Amino acid sequence: MFVVNVDSRGRVLIPKELRDKVKIREGTRVKVDVKEGKIVIEPLKPIADKFYGAFEVKSWPDDLDSFIVKAVEEWWSTRGT
Repeated sequence: MFVVNVDSRGRVLIPKELRDKVKIREGTRVKVDVKEGKIVIEPLKPIADKFYGAFEVKSWPDDLDSFIVKAVEEWWSTRGT
């Protein structure tokens, strides 16, 4: 167990040992909620993990982020027609 302080802006530093245990790194999105009167912080899985195996992929693009942006733009362009 760790005891940490809340700063004037409401921020809490999660100790490295705890971050490592749940694989929270800089840039990791987390869900913050209140359950049974306690604040609970849970790391969110990357969107790629959520849809893993949902689509057949013949080959992965070099830049997955750019590929996803392009795919979403194409999808949105077909919705208006």
